[in-house]
Amino acid sequence: MDGLPFPCRPRRGTVAPIWLVVGLAIVCIALAVVSSAHRADLVALEREQTLISHALADRQNRLLREAEYIAAADEALQRLWLEPDADWIHQQIGMRLQGPLSGALVLVVDPASGRVRRLAGDAALPADQIAAALREIASLLAPITPEASSSPPLTMRGTLHEPPPARSAARMQRFAGEPAFVAAAALNADGRGDVRSSPILVIVKLISSGFLREVGEQLELPDLRLVDETATDPASNFFAPKNQAGETIARFAWTPNRPGAAIIWDTLPFVGIALGFFVALAGFVLRYARRTTATIAAGEDRLRYMAMHDPLSGLPNRMLFGERLDALIGDVRQGHATAALLSIDLDHFKDVNDTLGHHVGDALIGAVAQRLRGAVRGEDLVARLGGDEFAVLTRGPTDQRHLQEIAERIIAVVSAPYAVAGHTLVIGASIGIVVVDRDSRDSADIMRFADMALYRAKNEGRNRACIYDAAMNADLTQRKQLERDLRSAIERNGLAIAYQPQLSPDGERIIGVEALCRWPDPVRGLVPPSTFIAVAEQSELIIPLGEWVLRRACMDGRIWPDVTVAVNVSPLQFRRPDFVEVVQRILEQTGFDPRRLELELTESTLLGNVEGAESAMRRLKTLGVKFALDDFGTGYSSLLYLRTFPFDKLKIDRSFVNNIESAADAAAIVHAIISLGRGLGMKVTAEGVENANQQLFLRAAGVHAMQGYLFGHPVEATEIARRLATQAPATEPERQRRLVAG
Repeated sequence: MDGLPFPCRPRRGTVAPIWLVVGLAIVCIALAVVSSAHRADLVALEREQTLISHALADRQNRLLREAEYIAAADEALQRLWLEPDADWIHQQIGMRLQGPLSGALVLVVDPASGRVRRLAGDAALPADQIAAALREIASLLAPITPEASSSPPLTMRGTLHEPPPARSAARMQRFAGEPAFVAAAALNADGRGDVRSSPILVIVKLISSGFLREVGEQLELPDLRLVDETATDPASNFFAPKNQAGETIARFAWTPNRPGAAIIWDTLPFVGIALGFFVALAGFVLRYARRTTATIAAGEDRLRYMAMHDPLSGLPNRMLFGERLDALIGDVRQGHATAALLSIDLDHFKDVNDTLGHHVGDALIGAVAQRLRGAVRGEDLVARLGGDEFAVLTRGPTDQRHLQEIAERIIAVVSAPYAVAGHTLVIGASIGIVVVDRDSRDSADIMRFADMALYRAKNEGRNRACIYDAAMNADLTQRKQLERDLRSAIERNGLAIAYQPQLSPDGERIIGVEALCRWPDPVRGLVPPSTFIAVAEQSELIIPLGEWVLRRACMDGRIWPDVTVAVNVSPLQFRRPDFVEVVQRILEQTGFDPRRLELELTESTLLGNVEGAESAMRRLKTLGVKFALDDFGTGYSSLLYLRTFPFDKLKIDRSFVNNIESAADAAAIVHAIISLGRGLGMKVTAEGVENANQQLFLRAAGVHAMQGYLFGHPVEATEIARRLATQAPATEPERQRRLVAG
């Protein structure tokens, strides 16, 4: 016997128990195999029945969607029932008969009158059979009401339950003696008559042999067919779905895949062979275990993929990216080529989410991911780290020129316009780059350095790339401290407002002021607005800061009669859904006259948010609030803005005013802006007036107001009150004219 240390013949008394044990083992194995085969056949049968049930439910739901699509058309009632339009029917239904509705019977039924109109289908079916068949589906049509929302029927293995009352419904049942899918949907009344009496579109699709052949091929069920209730075949499996009343709708038969038989035939030789072939049986078990292990391993691989990839974009997620970055750092330390990490953050993505909804934002993330894949090499790794943050790991040259070329290519690809859900979206990308070399530390430091470079890119204007250097660490620390101190200053009312006067063209009367925020920090001194405003915008502190400035300006301006108070509004602040409510609440709380409030918007505020911006502006206009387009001509100016948005004033940027004495084109531009504003019925204010010659030019050109150092620097509210007290009061007609014109 194989496995003994030396050849010997065991005694019969010793061999018999061994054979007995082996025989019992073989019998037990045989019983176990037969039992397992039977269970496998039962499991396979249940699985095949479930697959068929799902396939039937899927076809039923597809037919329901087709019915809903046709019935929901705006002209469905008119074209299909009231005034049948053959061309329309051909386009909407006839063309579909060559596709998903091939061979279907299409009817329109009026439950109230009992009238039936056949639109398409088998002309050989007599009218009396159609009438009888319609009685079979009466219970399906009865609960359909045009105002209810449709929902697909609940499906359970072996039984298709009927749906609750709805605007549409579908089920599988017998129609004219044949099993069929029946879908019904109330025609869109389109404002005509009583919608409860709307006719119902009915589509009947008989279960054909072609459909069963297609399902059988998809589900790997050979010879899937319809049989009668009396048919018996030991070589076939059967499935008979029933309706709610327990009646059989149809009976399907197919040649089953019997894994149990395969198991028995595979194992019978091992069971019937003597003890010498027992090892072969063990080998079979081992092979089976290996297959099971492979299946488990494949499942683990799928779970790992799901755990390591972002479900929205399909890109590797932060976990997988961290593993690859650690591996890359290890390779570089061992002497492999250097690499680089590019940390990418989308510019203005939050505006898309806030204004258009997260579903549009999710679609935009998918589009960006697809573009990023195409913008890098196949061996480079693109990952989504979360939100609107992406990252790229690339091997190869890491000189500054090469890395900037990669970053510029990515920025150009990401910044191209997107068409998402009917919207044209334009975003940008800021990129922080860090080189991975032999001196690099762990992945946490690499990511921190990349974030610093990204922070610098955003600070320098966004839509650009910066490569990390050691100086960024100190800069980031300073900016974070500045952000914390600014937040504290807002909370403890540690900011101040300076007001720059806006004068009449003759320079004699203050007709308005512009509120400018100042930050007198006890340690830093007076922090420049260009510094803390940028920090506020990047950290979203601009929202509470903007509200604080608006509230303070309204409180100060209450005592200045006939003076317009202009307040700048940031894009992030204006695009918030509650912006109108915030302005209205501040006006009510401060008691400030809305007709004297002027909100200044820049052109960038309106980009990508035309509908939302126009709606917000018109709601505030009903309160009396005025709007000025600030820095006109310096951004993405479009004459469409002036026609679309209800602006009351144009403000000529100081860059044009400063050059009107030395540059003919600047003077021409100023003349053109003034003429444009007057032609559109808008007031025109010139900024940055610093000498008398500029004042004379602008006055002759026809501006309505000026502001600049010629008339004084920004001052406190008390100084504005003092200057107003020394000037002659406005006449009543002039006061009313200012309030109306803003």
